[in-house]
Amino acid sequence: MAAATAATVIVSPDRLTQMLSEARTTVNPTRVGTVEIKQIHEAAQLFARWDATYGGGLVRDVVVAQLRVAVAYLKANCSARDRAALQMAVGSLAHTAAFMAFDACAHDDANSMFALALDCAEESGAVNLRAKILSSMARHAIWNGRNHDGLGYVRRAFTEADKLTATERAMLHTTEARVHAKLGDIPATLTSVANADRDFSRCAPGNDPAWMRYYDSAQHAGDTGHALFDIAVHGSFVGEARDRLTAAVDGHADTAARSRTMSTIKLASLVMATGDPDEATTIANQALGRARDLKSQRANEDIAELRRYAHRAKVRIPTLATTT
Repeated sequence: MAAATAATVIVSPDRLTQMLSEARTTVNPTRVGTVEIKQIHEAAQLFARWDATYGGGLVRDVVVAQLRVAVAYLKANCSARDRAALQMAVGSLAHTAAFMAFDACAHDDANSMFALALDCAEESGAVNLRAKILSSMARHAIWNGRNHDGLGYVRRAFTEADKLTATERAMLHTTEARVHAKLGDIPATLTSVANADRDFSRCAPGNDPAWMRYYDSAQHAGDTGHALFDIAVHGSFVGEARDRLTAAVDGHADTAARSRTMSTIKLASLVMATGDPDEATTIANQALGRARDLKSQRANEDIAELRRYAHRAKVRIPTLATTT
């Protein structure tokens, strides 16, 4: 009876906010060791998995709060042996938080967090993490139309290419291909895609760091398909772009729901621009259905692009009440 009575009690949102504000914050430790470093790494991986599945909109504030705690750890006492590992862990979490901000199109937040992540990676000598961060920074720059900045980030990552795994080099080549496609350089785009395919064929997943586990054949197909999209909508290599985007849509698991959705949206836009509008509408409806389950402003902006292609094709697609 007590449980039933408690279940009927309604706490107002204002009261809940007050209760949370009265909660005590975690006291930062005066000394940090391997246990705390492991916890930061696990938090980064947990939030990255959530981000890939649902988009970062719902938990972004939680990640930011966790990042503040992790940054405070940098001020604590730490053995010389563990200091680099701590910086690397904080850099990994900062990268996760930065990409969530990017996905939410909170671009100023993304810039500052990417800068923090890169500082931590470079100070700790974490070459592999540095490459991942620079690749994400390049993608962020490209998204915002800063294509030459994006190319600069990629080239900076390639300065230590001999220390990277084949998977990481493939990832960087796909990012490089995106830049060249945005700049309209078709030969350079094709060269970068070919280089990405070559390195991906040499992948040995067991050699890759934890944050590269997402980069499987579906991700590679999607990333190269996205790169080719910008030349395909103008009539070049349409079939190749379509095949790769289709492979990504078919190959992504539920744990990569955002990537699957965004590849579906791109595929719909490509078919709308270059193929059969009826087929494009079918793909678009599939994309919209998947987008309803995401908290991703990037996906919303890709849907807005899809609507522009549909308008040019004189096709009407359903309205989607998207959330960020």
